[in-house]
Amino acid sequence: MQKNMVRFLSTNTIRSTSNSIRRMELTPWDLNFLLQEHMQGGLLFRLKPQHLQEQAHHLPKNDVINRLKASLSRTLDIFYPLAGRLVMIENDDKTASFFVDCNNHGVQFVHAVADGVTVADILDPIYVPQIVESFFLMNRALNYEGTNSKPLLSVQVTVLVDGFFIGCSLNHAVADGASFWHFFNTWSEISRGSYDVKSTPLPIFERSSFFDGIIDFPIHIPNPYKENVERVVHPPLQQRYFHFPKEKIAELKAKANAEVNTNKISSLQALLGYFWLSITRSRRLNDDQEVQYLIAVGARQRMHPPLPNQYFGNAAQAVMVTSTAGDLIQHGHGWAAWHINNLLASKIAEDQRKILVDWSKNPRMVKFSGMRSTKLLTGNSPRFNVYGNDFGWGRPVAVRNGVSLKFEGNLTVFPGKEEGSIDFEACLLPETLDAMAKDAEFMHTITS
Repeated sequence: MQKNMVRFLSTNTIRSTSNSIRRMELTPWDLNFLLQEHMQGGLLFRLKPQHLQEQAHHLPKNDVINRLKASLSRTLDIFYPLAGRLVMIENDDKTASFFVDCNNHGVQFVHAVADGVTVADILDPIYVPQIVESFFLMNRALNYEGTNSKPLLSVQVTVLVDGFFIGCSLNHAVADGASFWHFFNTWSEISRGSYDVKSTPLPIFERSSFFDGIIDFPIHIPNPYKENVERVVHPPLQQRYFHFPKEKIAELKAKANAEVNTNKISSLQALLGYFWLSITRSRRLNDDQEVQYLIAVGARQRMHPPLPNQYFGNAAQAVMVTSTAGDLIQHGHGWAAWHINNLLASKIAEDQRKILVDWSKNPRMVKFSGMRSTKLLTGNSPRFNVYGNDFGWGRPVAVRNGVSLKFEGNLTVFPGKEEGSIDFEACLLPETLDAMAKDAEFMHTITS
């Protein structure tokens, strides 16, 4: 399959029906991502025969495309900052400040068609086919570059022979994974006509009551346009999805806890430790090489008092666990998971307020350009509602990410389709994935 098989049929700007002008401030959690690429996530749907015509891009009028446009507009009435624009102000002290102007300039919506491509063409290959990259807009765009021009949210709906793909690209300086899926969940409920504010609460954009006395808005940061921001040159990478059934997860959890004589290692920690060990083994590093594992940890419930779950924006921090390759491989799975457990437990009591204050005084925006083949990073959560997103034509058959934020060692965790199962998208060098496929112990526990 070639990328040029995707053709744009139309491009529209979708706005909310209300045009109130409001401003949303950005916190240290948000500003930390200015030098990073957009967040991209999407869902693959299979259409039933009654929804298909002879040519997939000639869907019945007022059906898939028109309904998605109309329901997106209604969703923007609720998530109105996403129809706004990022604004930068240059301060007198040669710093810059950023905020979101909720000016309703709109969301980009593209209707595309992938000629001759079927749902099976996306699902069946062992590695994610390259055409998936062209199901998303804003590929490799940096978040700070969106000031005053680029939309915060871009949506591409790509019609396949027997289905369609909804790909969303969202400026990561505005929202994290929790907010991304909150938006997606709300949009799908509105589209199928079952939105209920009791089951899907309204997002909260307000900042002052949560950060009063902690942060003085707007925050002054180094002007990214005057920084030496180098584009990351990525080596040839491949992505593969690994599926862990509920029963295998229970076995891994029990095994990890038994190895270190505890019952405190969670299912996710057991999986993270298992991946860390397997990838390190497959990378064939020297025993004395330091290996690092960065894990994105949600901060909403770590604030005192906690932020509400529907708080819209970024609210996460990365914690890092380290070892040498030799120690990790020698001590094994339980030790790796226990190492992760101890680090995460120590962060629960850490004062998030102090983290925000310290960052405001000494802003340092994260860069992933330094990722090496000794590091891993895991983001996202198995708790997000991914497979409940029914837009009116059935639930999705798969979740896929775009090319943005893809670097060697990136592991993205999702809930699996079956209750209690967990999926990982691993973005690694081809030789590492090949070595993992030949690791009988690792492959025994997963379903690809």
